[in-house]
Amino acid sequence: MSWYENAAIYQIYPRSFADGNGDGIGDLAGVRAHLKYLADLGVDALWFNPWYPSSGADGGYDVIDYRDIDPEYGTLAEAEKLIAEAAELGLRTIVDIVPNHVSHLHPWFVDDRRELFWFRDRPNNWVSEFGGSPWTQVEDGSWYLHLFTAEQPDLNWTHPAVRQEHEDVLRFWFDRGAAGVRIDSAVLPVKDPALPDLLDGEPHPFVDRDELHDIYRSWRQVADSYDEPRILVGELWLPDAARFARYLRPDELHTAFNLDFLACPWDATRLRESIDRTLAAHAPVDAPATWVLSNHDVTRVVTRYGRKDTSFSFEAKKVGLATDLELGTRRARAAALLACALPGAVYVYQGEELGLPEYEVPADAIRDPMHVRSGGVDPGRDGCRIPLPWSGGGPPYGFGATPTWLPQPAGWENLTVEAQDGTPGSMLTLYREVLRARREFRGGLRWLDADGGVLAFTRDSGPGCVVNLSDAPVAFDGEVVLASGPLEDGLLPVDTAAYIRNDL
Repeated sequence: MSWYENAAIYQIYPRSFADGNGDGIGDLAGVRAHLKYLADLGVDALWFNPWYPSSGADGGYDVIDYRDIDPEYGTLAEAEKLIAEAAELGLRTIVDIVPNHVSHLHPWFVDDRRELFWFRDRPNNWVSEFGGSPWTQVEDGSWYLHLFTAEQPDLNWTHPAVRQEHEDVLRFWFDRGAAGVRIDSAVLPVKDPALPDLLDGEPHPFVDRDELHDIYRSWRQVADSYDEPRILVGELWLPDAARFARYLRPDELHTAFNLDFLACPWDATRLRESIDRTLAAHAPVDAPATWVLSNHDVTRVVTRYGRKDTSFSFEAKKVGLATDLELGTRRARAAALLACALPGAVYVYQGEELGLPEYEVPADAIRDPMHVRSGGVDPGRDGCRIPLPWSGGGPPYGFGATPTWLPQPAGWENLTVEAQDGTPGSMLTLYREVLRARREFRGGLRWLDADGGVLAFTRDSGPGCVVNLSDAPVAFDGEVVLASGPLEDGLLPVDTAAYIRNDL
């Protein structure tokens, strides 16, 4: 089995992980200072959101230079040291690649290399991923395409120079020890060259185009050319399981994010359907599934699971929703056991292991362009990107200097690493135990008969897993190896999960 097929991968949003130089912004020095923390957590690899020079329009996803590090984060030499030091601790490094677009400050755009972008005489009816028109007019009257912000012009993937540049960038980071790349918005880069209007019943002009597969096959050849093959991980927001699986054929991507599971509500039937659907989609192409509860784009799981609507959609995000954080935390603890017991890899977003809730950032402090482009209707994604609390009784909680680039709330003193480290029953302690326990799980999944509202399954090896999503405590047979919360008179309480060893 290849390392990535059963890996636990920790997502680092560099700007908010740890501040090593005291300017209130996370950086590579901060990450290097906490590598032992990550190794002790029990993960196998680190995935970094973009750390490249950027205009800062969209959280680093507007890249100016893929062969350098943003000065706010450090230097290329530091990145090389980080990759090497992480490897010494058994941690592989995955870097982010954004093939759909670059920054408006990228040399290609600055030098007016229009053949490498999409310019036309008039806009079409497409809608930006952030709302509004994805077209901006320049001085000569023409318009350029940007599916995200105006500072992120879309690349023209019909031009060979665009393909060659990205293959060269892959080699650049693979040569420096990166174990793989995560591909942002992986279904968007290719457009219908005619740039037609989006019409019902017609093939989509810029989502999931068939030409993408040839691009990723060429990337796979680059990845496979190394003595230790590198991996390709796609961010694929696709509702069609069959179309999703096409990207995971043996000569294309190795894995893709399971966003269906992430968006699923806290409901036994829906979760089981999502798990079955995921495993069924991956089986024909023999690719490992991935399990994700949170990331830098979605409402944190503790908050999401504490609301009436426990699912996630970008359209449904609102501020001021009634939230029971005690309930959400209990469910998030159970979900951690569930995700880590399933076949495949699991991703942990920084702060998830601390049980951090979503923070409703004051309107005047929001940085996310989603908020601005929505006219202030969408609160944006900053609430899940708050700098991590490491220690102390108030901001900046040991993160670094204050003020931090996004404000931290009061009341997080019990959520810091310092407060939870070694504390029985803390979320951090639970994650360390779960990530250690998941190494016992191997092989396929077999569902067990269970009462309504209860998920129960075994793997070919390792303990069984039982998750109680019903409205009453349930009985079980066997010895509890690990539970997300205390039992009640020998019964598994509501919104609690357990690993159970028996002869089932």
